[in-house]
Amino acid sequence: MTLGPSIELQAIINPISGLGSKRNIPGMIERMCASTGWLPSIAFSEYAGHAREITRQAIERGVGIIIAVGGDGTVNEVATSMVHSNAILGIIPRGSGNGLARDLHIPMDTHKALKLIAKGHVTTIDGCRANEHIFFTTCGLGFDAAVSQKFAAEKHRGSLTYVRRTISEYLYYKPEVYELHFGSEAVKETAFLVACANASQYGNNAFIAPHASVSDGKLDVTILAPFTPLEIPSLSFQLFTKTIERNSKIKTFQVTELCISRQNQGLIHLDGDPVMAGREIHISVVPQALKVFAPDNITSRNESQNLFERLSSFFNSRFRH
Repeated sequence: MTLGPSIELQAIINPISGLGSKRNIPGMIERMCASTGWLPSIAFSEYAGHAREITRQAIERGVGIIIAVGGDGTVNEVATSMVHSNAILGIIPRGSGNGLARDLHIPMDTHKALKLIAKGHVTTIDGCRANEHIFFTTCGLGFDAAVSQKFAAEKHRGSLTYVRRTISEYLYYKPEVYELHFGSEAVKETAFLVACANASQYGNNAFIAPHASVSDGKLDVTILAPFTPLEIPSLSFQLFTKTIERNSKIKTFQVTELCISRQNQGLIHLDGDPVMAGREIHISVVPQALKVFAPDNITSRNESQNLFERLSSFFNSRFRH
C-alpha cells in the first residue's frame, strides 16, 4: 500500500485503559491527519470486544490505517481482526504495560508515537494462536494467569492492589504438572508458570523471554519451576535486567508450535487478559500476520532506566488494558 493522501484512517480509543485523560487525543490525531492528507474517523470503545467490532467494520470498508489507543488488551482486540489484511496498525501506547509497543520501540509519548505513524515506516510481525485465540506478546499458563484473573476483577487497580493479589496468590497457589509436546520431543514438568512468548516481554520492560523476536517465526517458551520466597528478589531482578535465563529455576527453548497438556481445564492469559481454556492448549506461530508502524532502525533498548522505576511501574500495571 502506498501511504499517500486520501487514505482512510480509523482510530479506536479505549477511554479506560491505563491512567490519565484521553480527551486531547482525537484532536492530536486530526492534526496529524491534516499534515498527511489522511481521512480520519475516531471512535471510543465502550465495552470488552467493542474495539474488535469497530476494527472488523473498518476492514470491511477498506480502511487503510487503524490506530489502537490503549494497552495490550486494546491492541490485541484491534490486531486480531487485522491479521493478514492489507490494513496497517498504528499503536498509541496508553495502557500500563504496553508490551508490544515497547518491544517494537514505539514511543510511549503520544506526540512522538503519532509522529512515528506519520513517517509511514511499516514492518510486518508474527502473531501466535492458542487454540482459537490470537496473541501477539505472550500466552501464559499457571501463576501469572491466576493473578491476571484476580487483578482484572479489581475495581481499584494500582501497585498496592497488584502486590496484594500477587502475594495472596503466591501463598495459596499450587504449581501444576504440564506436558509439552513439540516435534518428536516431550517435556513433563511441575511448573509455577509456562510462558509462550512471541515478544520478549510482558510489558514495562519485564523480560520473560529476552531473546524472543516478533519477526523470527518462532515461539520462545519459558518454564519456571517452583521457588521459595527467598528466591523472589533474584528472580525479580533478573526479570527486569534481561537475565532471567541465568536462573536455575528456568528452562527455555524455541519452537514453531507445541501442545501443552495439563490435568484440568483452567485459565490462561493472552497478552495479559485471562480466558478459560481446556486441558490441552495448541499453540503455533502465525507468520507475517500483521503490518504495523514501527521505527525504521530498531536498535537495542536503552537499559539505563532505573530498576526501581521498572519494578514500580510493572507492579502498578501488569495485565491492565
